[in-house]
Amino acid sequence: MAETSFPGDLLDAQMRLHQATAELAALLRSLPWSVEPQEGWPGTEHPHTGEVTGSREPSPGWSDEEKAAVARLRRECLDLSVSVTTHPHWGAFQGAELVDERMRLKATTRPEVTATAAASSTAA
Repeated sequence: MAETSFPGDLLDAQMRLHQATAELAALLRSLPWSVEPQEGWPGTEHPHTGEVTGSREPSPGWSDEEKAAVARLRRECLDLSVSVTTHPHWGAFQGAELVDERMRLKATTRPEVTATAAASSTAA
C-alpha cells in the first residue's frame, strides 16, 4: 500500500472526533445512572457469601444543563463522523485499501499518538 498523506481538514476533524468522543464518555460516566429521577432497588444477597449484588441507589436524574451538554456532544460526534466518512479524500480508495486507510487515519490521530509525536518533535 502506498503511503498517503491526509488533508489537514480531515486530520483536524478526526482528531476532534477522538476528543469529542472522549469528552462524551467522561461526561456520561460522571452523570447519574438514569436520565430521569428513578427509585433504586435492593440487591440480592448471595446465600453462601452474603455479598449483596444487583442493587442500585436512587438516581436524581440529569439537570437540564447536563442533558444539553450530552445532546451537544452527541450532535458534535455525529457531525464529525459524517464529515470524516464523507470526505472527498476517500474517493481515491476502494475495498480493503479504503478500510486500511481509514484505520491508519484513526491510528495516526489518536490522542496518545499525537501527544507522543508532539513531545518528540519539541525534544528535537
